[in-house]
Parts: sequence; C-alpha cells; structure tokens
Amino acid sequence: MTNVFGVAVSLLGQPWLWRGNIIPGGELDGRGEDELLQHLFRARGAVPEDFARLKTPTLRDWLPDPAIFQDMEAAATRLANAIGANENIVIFGDYDVDGATSAAILIRYLRSVGTDAGHYIPDRLLEGYGPSADALVALKASGADLVVTVDCGTQGFEALAAARAAALDVIVVDHHKAATALPLALALVNPNRLDETPEAAAHGHLAAVGVAFLLAVALNRQLRARGHFNTRPEPRLTDLLDIVALGTVADVVPLTGLNRAFVTQGLKVMRQRRNPGITALLDVAGLARPPQAKDLGFALGPRVNAGGRVGKSDLGVRLLTTDDPQEAAELAAELDRLNIERRGIEAEVTEAALALARPDENAAVSVVAGAGWHPGVIGIVASRLKDRLHRPSIVIAIQPDGTAKGSGRSMPGVDLGAAVLAAKDHGLLIAGGGHAMAAGLTVTTDGIEALSAFLNERLSASVDVAATTRALHMDAAVAPRGISLSLHETLEVAGPYGQGWSAPRVASGPWTAVDVRIVGENHLKLMLSGADGARCKAIAFRHAETTLGAALQGARGRAFYVAGRIKRDEWNGKPSPEIEVDDIAWA
Repeated sequence: MTNVFGVAVSLLGQPWLWRGNIIPGGELDGRGEDELLQHLFRARGAVPEDFARLKTPTLRDWLPDPAIFQDMEAAATRLANAIGANENIVIFGDYDVDGATSAAILIRYLRSVGTDAGHYIPDRLLEGYGPSADALVALKASGADLVVTVDCGTQGFEALAAARAAALDVIVVDHHKAATALPLALALVNPNRLDETPEAAAHGHLAAVGVAFLLAVALNRQLRARGHFNTRPEPRLTDLLDIVALGTVADVVPLTGLNRAFVTQGLKVMRQRRNPGITALLDVAGLARPPQAKDLGFALGPRVNAGGRVGKSDLGVRLLTTDDPQEAAELAAELDRLNIERRGIEAEVTEAALALARPDENAAVSVVAGAGWHPGVIGIVASRLKDRLHRPSIVIAIQPDGTAKGSGRSMPGVDLGAAVLAAKDHGLLIAGGGHAMAAGLTVTTDGIEALSAFLNERLSASVDVAATTRALHMDAAVAPRGISLSLHETLEVAGPYGQGWSAPRVASGPWTAVDVRIVGENHLKLMLSGADGARCKAIAFRHAETTLGAALQGARGRAFYVAGRIKRDEWNGKPSPEIEVDDIAWA
C-alpha cells in the first residue's frame, strides 16, 4: 500500500492513502481531462463501461423500467383507477425532507393529470414516525378512499392491519429496510424488500423520493395506455426532478447509479427556478448563484426539515406544492426562522450529549440518553457524535411517559438499520427501522442499557474493521503550481459529489504559511507559498481552536503538505483556487 507523499501518520494521526488503493498514472500536472476523470471513476468503484454515462448522467442512460419492482404495476393500476373514478387520494408522508419531497412529487404529478390529492404529515412529537392505526382510520372516516404512504410504512404492521379492517386501501412507497414479513398493504413498493429481484435490489440506494418518481413514471405509462392524455397534455415528468434532487441529496443516500442522474438533471431544472417553493428557499438561503449539490444538503434540506423538527410538520410539503410565490415566500421565511431556532436547540443538546459520550469509551456504538432533549434534533446530534467519536452513535430523548425516542447515524461499512431491526426482532424495542447509515427507534427507558449491549455486541466486529481502515483518501497529488482553477473544473466534471461518491481530495506541497489569520467565529484563513513560486489561499473551517488549527498557526517558516478540497473562491469578483484544509503533514 503506497502512502501519498510518504505520509504514514499525519498531524491528525492518519495515513494518506490513494482512494480505492488505485494509484494514478503519474504526476497529474499536464494530464488530460479524460485520464483524470477515468481515475476518479475507477477510484470510486466504477467500471470502464460506465465511464461515458457517469461523465454525463442522464435519465435515458440510468432510469430502469419501473415494472421491475415488486408491486409497482399494482400500485400504478390502483392509482390510475382512483384517478378515473375521481376518488379521494391522500398522501401520507414522513416529517423529514425525504418524506416532504416524496409527497410533493406525487401531489404535483396527480395535480398535473387533473386530480387533487390531500396530504397528511404526522406530528413528530405527538404521533411519532410512520402511519398509526388512529391516523389511517381517521382518514378513512373523513372520506379517504386511497392512502399512499411515502418514506414510511414498511414497518407499519399494526397501522396497515387497522386500515385493512376499515376497508381503506393503502399503497406503501418506501426505501427503509424490510423484514421477511410485510404489512398488509394493497401494494408495497420498496427496492429494499427481501424478495426483490437482483435487478430491482440494485436500486436499494434510492431515497423514497426516487421511488416515488418511479411510481409517477409507471402511473404516467398506465394513464397514457388508457387514453387519459387524448384530451389533455401529458405532463413533463422531468419538471419534477428539482424536487427529486433535493430529497435525494438531503436524505444522504449514496450518489451512485440512478441517483447521480436524478441530481445532475434535477440541478438543471432547479437553476431554472420553476418551482415557487424551491425558488423561495434559494432566496432565504441567500443563494443567488446556480445551486450545487452541496447546497441541497447544507442550505435547502435543513430548512425543509426544520418544520418537522421544531415547527409544524407539513410546512415542507406545503412549500414544495404551492404555486403561489407570495405563499411560498411566507412559508420559506417561517422555515428559515424555525431553522435558526433548531440550531440553538441542537447546540444545547449536542453539548449535553458530548458530555455523556466519552471519546475514550471502549464501545463500538455510542448510546447516550437524556431527559428534556428535543426529539426533533437528536438525529443531527447523533451525526455530530459520530463525526467526533468516529463510531456509530445513537442519541435518545427520554419522554415524560417513560418511553424514549432515539435516532442513530452510522459509518461506512456498519449497517445500523439492520442492527436496529434485529434489536426489534429480539424484543428490545417498541419500534425501530432505518437503513445502513441511519435509523430511528422507540425503546422503554429501562431498556436502553440492554439495547446498548445488544448493538455493541452485534456491531463490534464491523466497527473494528471500519476503525482499523480509517485513513484520509486522496484522488490526486500535485506540486503547489498544480493547484489551479482548471484542476478544480476538471474535478467538478466527475460530480455531483456526496454520500457514497466522495468529493475529491487533493494532496499538495510542500508549502509554507506566509500568513495565518482567524476569521469569522472559528475559522483560519491562510496564504500558502510553494517552493516552486506558486501561491494559494487556504481555509480551515472550525479549526481555530483545534490541534490542526494550533499547528497551522505555528507553521510559519516550516514546510508541510496539505490535504483538502479544491474550491473556487470568488472574492472581489476575481476567481482563484482555494484549498479547504482537512489535514497536514510535516515535510
């Protein structure tokens, strides 16, 4: 195994290795774009026959026939029948951004074919995750003929049994881990069903919004065959891709395969600002430039999520489905306000959770619990703990009634969702489910210790493997003069980047720091000078008071290598490359 620039142990105690253990074919300076792109694709596990469609991801190249999925045709047929009979359809969504975008996809599509559908988003605090028997029976009593659950329902055994008893048809559209048994749904469309064919299971990385879009494609085909569009225009399904892209990125599913096409094409639609709700979100987030994939995860997604976390749960769906710019602006402003409130609550709970989670604790999974913690932020706090402790983390908010709501985040190679389902099967949970990287659960307060023991025993081996292979992975190694806008532009061609398709990291040097300043609340701004005469700006976010920050502030006159992301800096309207620093190693 070859270390990049010979770095076996960096300042932060990790080796610098080539991503995928694939060594580039020599010095990158002067290499052609295609050679670098092919290296980026290979390092992310792609095969040569996919390189062309990876470079320009389109739906034509990546979209499967929706009929390959179990129950897809049954779901489309039932929806087509409901449209023809003018039945009352309700979309039942989860309260997070994937649920909101999934619901918005179906509501907007149904509206475009002449059918108005209602929506129901449960309150996180009062009703919890997924469909409940009370909610579904109440929807039937209020006149619903057909309910479609999105981003939930795969584990809704009791609720769907109650719906069946009440003669309410329910279609489940989901992506969460499924057990061997399935609930009593009219149709359950989920690529993570255990009885899926390999061709369909290969799309298990989709967010629920991607599955909802595929259902819209299947339904559109049914309606076309029935002559529904003989007297009305057929909707442009691609107009919905901005919503699909938002849900896909914000739900942190892997940006591989079909998801790459969803996001690439969805960003093109989003840049046209056709959806009033998304336009209003871009405005409150201060994004005047064309949005990028990272903006969906860090700027737009958290605002949509804020309604379900600390506000009214259906704000996101209302925002994404309104055609009134004034209403969209008002909803976006309210979500922006709630997001600021959420940040304050999150900071308090994070501080309390970190105080309970000792970094030197000998545990594979960190499980912390506290009374009074807001259930709406525990998922974000779990992510913070996971990043800080480098192990899967579960944060549990103890409720006044003695139950406890938990949310967990995992690390690559550790399937937390499967472990939570196993804990449920062992009788350790009241409810639980999720996918590989995230899970939610409900447990009794006195069952938290047993749950922690179970998860630690089950996941210790996979966590050990993930921990021992921890390293900083590089895609390129260049001399200081190699850091350029042209390099940045070439690297961007292999995007969009995100979960499962990591943004490229470049090692460069040796450098010396000629200027180091603290900017903002906790950031370091640097000017670097290379031995070959090159100069480059760099920034280390949130590192003013860390070990890395202390080393950088004392680095004047001492040569070092830098590992980080190459960014395009637009300060004063003069574009220039900038390195976002992840780590350094002394030369």
